[in-house]
Amino acid sequence: MRDCASDVATFPVAPQEIATGFVAACEAELQAPKPGNVHVFADGHGMTAADFLASAKAAAPFIAAARSTVGARIEGAVEATWARVGQNTNLGIILLCAPLAQAAAAAQSADLRRETRRVLQALDLEDAAAAFRAIAQAQPAGLGAAPEHDVHAPAETTLLEAMRAAAGRDRIAWQYANDFADIFDVGLETLADARRGGADAPLATLSVYAALLAAFPDSHIARKHGLAAAETVRGEAALFEKTLKSADAREAAFELALEFDRALKQRRLNPGTSADLTVAVLFADYLAAILASPHKNG
Repeated sequence: MRDCASDVATFPVAPQEIATGFVAACEAELQAPKPGNVHVFADGHGMTAADFLASAKAAAPFIAAARSTVGARIEGAVEATWARVGQNTNLGIILLCAPLAQAAAAAQSADLRRETRRVLQALDLEDAAAAFRAIAQAQPAGLGAAPEHDVHAPAETTLLEAMRAAAGRDRIAWQYANDFADIFDVGLETLADARRGGADAPLATLSVYAALLAAFPDSHIARKHGLAAAETVRGEAALFEKTLKSADAREAAFELALEFDRALKQRRLNPGTSADLTVAVLFADYLAAILASPHKNG
């Protein structure tokens, strides 16, 4: 007689799978020539692709830790990164990927978006306190004292409420306040479209980055250089994205990307938020694929 119990789906994703997916997403993002950012084709802003890969490997065990919380994942990953590379290479990546990892690790369904929303709604004061300590340690460029929920002061509200307060000035905080809409609506849709169009992994990643950079002013640029500079880059990215779609081959697309890359780096403009979001899109894609393929008990 057939054992029906063996067909029951077990949705939570194992820590090792989460860690593997996190490193893979960070590594895949580096394989695309993302204009203005660090990648295997060109260093930038005092950082190298090797720094980011080392950071990913250091942070992965904490992002994927069993029976953890969002705040603990963030704090542990930031501390491990600083111990490994001694600089802020991946705070935005960690802030975005920790809730996705939590959603996968505690999943009650195969719907990553629904599970992420559930995780965000459950964020509490302890998550905020841990995240505040991590952000203060990372010292992200341009992020000084805030009018409310200053990371250098004790947390007085949940991490979700703190992110809602910052959403108007920071696109990573905006994800928390809006159920990671850019990840699921812009990023994953663009990734799927690129794959349907025959793009390989690096070109599909570049398409995601271009779409995100064209969709809104990059908040990393806005913090360091002002909103006007960020809006200028967004306009340039919209033209780049349009040209990218018309490129007749991957080589031509990469040539266009590297030309834009040099132009942004000459102006010392780094769309770091768009790069962080790109990693989160790749990580979400990896986790969603696992959840969509039911595991078997027994």
